[in-house]
This record gives sequence, structure tokens and C-alpha cells, in this order.
Amino acid sequence: MATTTASLDVPASPDRVWRLIGGFDSLPDWLPYIPTSELGDGGRVRSLTNEEGGVIVERLEAFDHKARTYSYSILQAPFPVTGYLSTLVVHETGRQDRARVEWSGSFTPDGISDDEAVALFHGIYADGLAALRRTLASDAS
Repeated sequence: MATTTASLDVPASPDRVWRLIGGFDSLPDWLPYIPTSELGDGGRVRSLTNEEGGVIVERLEAFDHKARTYSYSILQAPFPVTGYLSTLVVHETGRQDRARVEWSGSFTPDGISDDEAVALFHGIYADGLAALRRTLASDAS
């Protein structure tokens, strides 16, 4: 099993960041390459459509509003991995106007090396966190 984690400090309070990203259906609010998200199964499954029209189906596995975290698995996606589990967490930094967002995942590569799978998801997480920072900056102005 391979793992990767990306984290980024953002200039917003943890509560503000969680309000933006904490909803399981909220990816289109802050992640430009996921313009569509539809909930099913009582809000525990999301069907995401990316910019190219590809579909990714994910299941909410754990949610903790107080700890500002949720974990999800992939049910269907065009990624060369199996057993995917990812967690998104908003951490306090000791400053009211800053938060650290951490996006991590574990998965088993399928047809590619561990290094290739890690590079793929680390890039997705890092690009996603950079998009979050841009969204927070544009919301603040």
C-alpha cells in the first residue's frame, strides 16, 4: 500500500475553511477541476464530474464536524489504484487567522509503480490545496 500527504497553511480561520470544504458535496465550491458534484445514498455517496467529463464516485467513510475532518473511499474512478482511502483535515495553527489543511491518501497501485501512484495523488492534493488557497483569497477580497 502506498501513501502520500500534502498540507498547506492558508490565511483563514479553521472554522472559515471548514465551512467551505467540510461539506461532502462542496468540492465544486473550491476545486475548479471538479465543476459538478451530486449526492446520493442519503448524502454518503458523491458523483463528481471533472472538467473532461470523467466521473468519479466516492463514498463518505467517516465524518467528524468537531475535529473538522472527513474520510472517503473511491467506488469508481479512472485512476490506476485500488483500495483508495483519503482524509481531509483542517488543523488549528495557534493563530486565529490561519489554518493548516491536510489531504492524505492510501491506495494500492494497479498497473503502475508505487512512486507513480504517489506522484499522481500528491499532485492532485497539492494542486487542490493551491486552488483552495486561491478560492479563499478571492472570497476575502
